[in-house]
Amino acid sequence: MMTTHKSGGQSGRKKVQVSFVIRDEIEKQHRAGVNSLQYDSLLQRLYSAGRDSIIRTWNCKQPKEPYIQSMEHHTDWVNDIVLCCGGKNLISASSDTTVKVWNAHKGFCMSTLRTHKDYVRALAYAKDREQVASAGLDRAIFLWDVNTLTALTASNNTVTTSSLNGSKNSIYSLAMNPPGTVIISGSTEKVLRVWDPRSCNKLMKLIGHLDNVKALVVNRDGTQCLSGSSDGTIKLWSLGQQQCVHTFRIHTEGVWALLATEGFTHVISGGRDRKVLMTDLRNTNKASVCICEESAPVLKMAAPPDLSGLWVATSESTINYWAVPKRD
Repeated sequence: MMTTHKSGGQSGRKKVQVSFVIRDEIEKQHRAGVNSLQYDSLLQRLYSAGRDSIIRTWNCKQPKEPYIQSMEHHTDWVNDIVLCCGGKNLISASSDTTVKVWNAHKGFCMSTLRTHKDYVRALAYAKDREQVASAGLDRAIFLWDVNTLTALTASNNTVTTSSLNGSKNSIYSLAMNPPGTVIISGSTEKVLRVWDPRSCNKLMKLIGHLDNVKALVVNRDGTQCLSGSSDGTIKLWSLGQQQCVHTFRIHTEGVWALLATEGFTHVISGGRDRKVLMTDLRNTNKASVCICEESAPVLKMAAPPDLSGLWVATSESTINYWAVPKRD
């Protein structure tokens, strides 16, 4: 509900008009774009991070009444989320410069990390090591032990962190493989920087994009990665050879979201041109398959392990579910 209040009215006094929104007690949908998605395949729940500063939980088993709860503690855009600890906890990154730890099932904030000095844009998760990395516009990358984060309390909220240095520009994307042997960042510097998170040593710099690197995904053994850029291309990199092995020019505008199959045989991509495409990484001459065309730029995607379907988040407030064609 929109309410308008006017002050002034006496002769010679300046009139001031203030408008503000009185929210409904429970909002069962986002009020703005959705920046990130996470799917819990065990409980069949979808988590969405909104530009309205709220994280919402959805029951995918009840498509007619999917809303479960809202997690409200951030004061600005929630830019990224990751599920950890077998789906028990959720980590979030926000433009309010904080990283928050949540009880995913009950929906309450367990602790707040205030290490970053600017917008926190991206998170990455190493499942096997229970390690999370955060990065943002302050050019810093911090590594967090998840078991330590989930044990924090109001009276015991001191936590130590390792940092990765060397980024010269704001970081917009981050990826880490499940064993936690490699972490990759993408930025407005137009390059990919690669570190070993165990030693915090920088391993290499990959050059080739012509614009901001907005999306990253790395395979399990840390030998290959995919990058999506505002230059409209997707690049497949060999980390062993430290070079790009193929450039996909399948989108007409910037690529902002990537999702790869577990075996790194296919990649699903989306971005500013509103199209979601599936591409075979083994046969670069094979035409990409269009899964859908959204009504707004694509920001993030999530899928069940068998990739039978796809949730797509855009700069609009809705989240759509699409069937995914069978792969060869």
